[in-house]
Amino acid sequence: MSLAGLTQKAREIWEGFVNPPEPLILVGDGTCGRAAGGAELIEALRGQLASRGAKVRIVGVGCLGLCYAEPMLEIRLPGGSSILYAKVSPEAIPRLLDEHVLGARPVAEAALAVMAGPDVPGVPRFGDLPVMRQQVRVVLRHCGRIDPNSIEHYVANGGYGGLAKALAMKPEDVIAEVERAGLRGRGGAGFPTARKWRIAREAKGEPKYLVCNADEGDPGAFMNRALLESDPHAVLEGMMIAAYAIGASKAIVYCRAEYPLAIERLKTALARMEQEGLLGDDILGSGFSLRVSLKEGAGAFVCGEETALMASIEGRRGMPRVRPPFPAQSGLFGRPTNINNVETFANDPVILTGGHEPYRRHPQWSGRLCRHRHPDQQRNQGIRPGREGGTYGAHRGPLRPEAEGHHLRHRRRHPRR
Repeated sequence: MSLAGLTQKAREIWEGFVNPPEPLILVGDGTCGRAAGGAELIEALRGQLASRGAKVRIVGVGCLGLCYAEPMLEIRLPGGSSILYAKVSPEAIPRLLDEHVLGARPVAEAALAVMAGPDVPGVPRFGDLPVMRQQVRVVLRHCGRIDPNSIEHYVANGGYGGLAKALAMKPEDVIAEVERAGLRGRGGAGFPTARKWRIAREAKGEPKYLVCNADEGDPGAFMNRALLESDPHAVLEGMMIAAYAIGASKAIVYCRAEYPLAIERLKTALARMEQEGLLGDDILGSGFSLRVSLKEGAGAFVCGEETALMASIEGRRGMPRVRPPFPAQSGLFGRPTNINNVETFANDPVILTGGHEPYRRHPQWSGRLCRHRHPDQQRNQGIRPGREGGTYGAHRGPLRPEAEGHHLRHRRRHPRR
């Protein structure tokens, strides 16, 4: 099926999801939701609905970013408001079903927010919640709002449009577009993404490899996990754009085995992509071919470092090695290899779909990391852990040390005596 045909089908499915012909209940089904009792909530819903003979559809969604409020469920009625309830217990299910789902009377005192539709007295809009008021979601725009197992939901919201645009361009032009957008690596080092891609493209040797570093080993970190569980197609589309740009024919997602739900959803996404002709040979009739595989890491912290990660993929002990040569010159199996972080790849479709200008002008990225602004300086475009226990991609004000009366400066390091 062509992308146009898939998009048409996807929009029909999405319309039935946004304006359902029958009651629809969305349940937070990310790791955070499951840890708080989301799986038990789904079982309680099914049991109570069966005893009432009610025809209601239940869909699991990813992390909405309010992990402290899990388990959450959203009740969406035909022609009515979509209401989000937080910290829902199985004991609360009978009342929510009888009053809201079957009686069409939202339980205002138990509601957290109105997600869509008309206002409900006493219930704030989702965007007016204190935790949401200053947020501008870009990387996380789909998280908690789509079924992560549905490629149609992703496509209906513009998914794979960035890939289609990239395939109509020259690889060098794709790299130039990412360069103009000012994207830097979101894994922590902040190396200019386009520069990294260009080095890999110009490197000699075939085949070339592309690797997604999803080995999130920092204690308590869960930003990459939340994105992979909630919107895996965004990461995979970004990988495809990058692979086309550098001339790679093989790609690998390296994800730690401690993320079983992320791995499960990546496998589902890859299978659906192959079914729809978005992976394999001659993708979208462009002549570009790509194979993507999944490598489960054993959980060693050191394998988050790119050279140790490559050693692990090759079946060797995960140990860092001295550079140069850099991976772009001699990486996986001695071939040119480009490695980027999960979040870096998730930004690629945004840039290609909307262009570099809107990306740069967005208030999300108006912050600075230092006094002297550089055209390619790092932006706050990704996921950050929230004080409330969630994750979000939000503009929380510029990162400006001088605003607090401090200045960044280099400090001379004295040798040990």
